[in-house]
Amino acid sequence: MTDFTDRGVLITGGAGGIGLATASAFLAVGARVALVDVDQDALTERAAGLGADDRVTTIQADVSDERDVERYVQEATEALGSIDVFCNNAGIEGTVADLVDTTAEDFDRVIAINLRGSFLGLKHVLPHMTERGSGSVVNTSSVAGLDGSAGLSPYIASKHGVTGLTKSAALEVAATGVRVNSVHPSPVNTRMMRSIEAGGGDAETQRRAFEEGIPLGRYGEPEDIANLVVFLGSDESAFITGAQYRVDGGMGAGQ
Repeated sequence: MTDFTDRGVLITGGAGGIGLATASAFLAVGARVALVDVDQDALTERAAGLGADDRVTTIQADVSDERDVERYVQEATEALGSIDVFCNNAGIEGTVADLVDTTAEDFDRVIAINLRGSFLGLKHVLPHMTERGSGSVVNTSSVAGLDGSAGLSPYIASKHGVTGLTKSAALEVAATGVRVNSVHPSPVNTRMMRSIEAGGGDAETQRRAFEEGIPLGRYGEPEDIANLVVFLGSDESAFITGAQYRVDGGMGAGQ
């Protein structure tokens, strides 16, 4: 795997399971990391647990607020020296409900963070990369960004949107040497899945049902996704852009 010493990695949703595991994976190969999250207390606590204080910067920001996005990009650039990899990862699940029972407010909130937040991150990070003529963006979508599912229509719509943003951005910046790809996890063993399980009725029954839908028979772990993100951020993936990578325990094999 590429040595990331002296490379800067910016991760949104940095206090969450996938964001934190991704930070740990990049730190293990020498990177400097800036973690962005709206929850400063959780961000501070979890960043401290990474054990690499001199290479970790935390930035509190709302990814749906353009002024905050401009600020976190500026602060990350100053702290890291350069943004070599951008993990555009922040997201929420919203409320579990049928489409006709979903409020417009919940729809707007999910779209604001998952889709608008991804758009704003791309808008303000890509110029830094294209100016330098290098960089890798990894957008966190979901299997829900490729397939449909009942009960989470705002989340499904937002993650399909992230897939589309990935393809468009990859085409727009390819000539500059910057790459943009997306990862598409199955259910992952994080707080988000605890919320989705509880929203569907009996949580344990819901968990078993989700696991039965995964050919490998288990949820993904945050590290499963982090390992792929490090690869896509590395020189080993230099000829990969505009691609969608499932990390789904085989869920897509039957499509």
